[in-house]
Amino acid sequence: MTKLMIYGAAGYTGRMVSTNAKAHELDFVIAGRPQDEDRLAALAADLGVDFRLFAVDDQGGAGTALEDIGVLLNCAGPFMRTAEPLMRACIANGVHYLDIAAELDSYRLAEALDAEAVAAGVMLLPGSGGSVAMLGSLASHAAKRVAAPRKLSIALHVAGGFSRGSAVSASENLTTETLHRVAGTLVARSPEEVRAFDFGNGPATSFPVTLPDLITIWRATGIPDIETFVHVTEGAFPEGDLAAMPDGPTLEQREAHRYHAAVEVVGEDGTVVRSVLDTVNGYTFTTIAAAEAARRVLGGEVRAGFQTPAGLFGDGFAETIADTSIVDL
Repeated sequence: MTKLMIYGAAGYTGRMVSTNAKAHELDFVIAGRPQDEDRLAALAADLGVDFRLFAVDDQGGAGTALEDIGVLLNCAGPFMRTAEPLMRACIANGVHYLDIAAELDSYRLAEALDAEAVAAGVMLLPGSGGSVAMLGSLASHAAKRVAAPRKLSIALHVAGGFSRGSAVSASENLTTETLHRVAGTLVARSPEEVRAFDFGNGPATSFPVTLPDLITIWRATGIPDIETFVHVTEGAFPEGDLAAMPDGPTLEQREAHRYHAAVEVVGEDGTVVRSVLDTVNGYTFTTIAAAEAARRVLGGEVRAGFQTPAGLFGDGFAETIADTSIVDL
């Protein structure tokens, strides 16, 4: 089966992913919750594709909707509500699962379901677009610059505002613990341990945060000590009534705010290397990368079980997306 389903296509990011899937000339349908029927119908008419309706917790409805589908791309957040039922539906129906989640629990879930997915011959690829694809490529690239990498510190520079859906997901998924990976194990750390990263314009104070890259980078590289940080440009994170936010950044806003990431890797012999990634706005990157990942999976780039974008597609994946480059310092 070589047909793609984009679930959550009525949302800001889902609409952009669907438009990119159309540009890729993929064979796809869009889908979402019954209450989104009017928006899905309008989008389906614009794109010239079919649409399907089912609630994520309706396993029977999901099974019927997935009968002729080979790959499901989940764009419906918060993923704390949608990832598990859709992963389980995919495993039950022999469909490869992709999403764009930036929530740690989605990746813990993929780890927990790994054996079931392998047994079913199904791939679980959370983070097929977005920061996980960006940071995974950057981390794997830098890790190859030292003979025996032992510690990796990586930071994402977020700029240009959030979509309403992302803001809601972020507000509902505030992690109570700040984690890092030490000797291969996730442990708590102080959120006050800030450090500076140079994203290309001088040192910028970055705060330790719990990112899913603590799982994906470790899984792709095996580096035992990993810490993740974020530098958020003032005004990028929304305040006030999230329901009153606009759908998402406009094209002009996205074009005015590029994303950056910086990484430092320390080798067993004390060698230190640094690399920086420069790319388009995060929403632009995510929606192009997710559609490209789906295209490649539909084309047969598949390994059963829990996979990461960098592990599956290689550390050059991010640089195939839009205007993305990695520079070694």
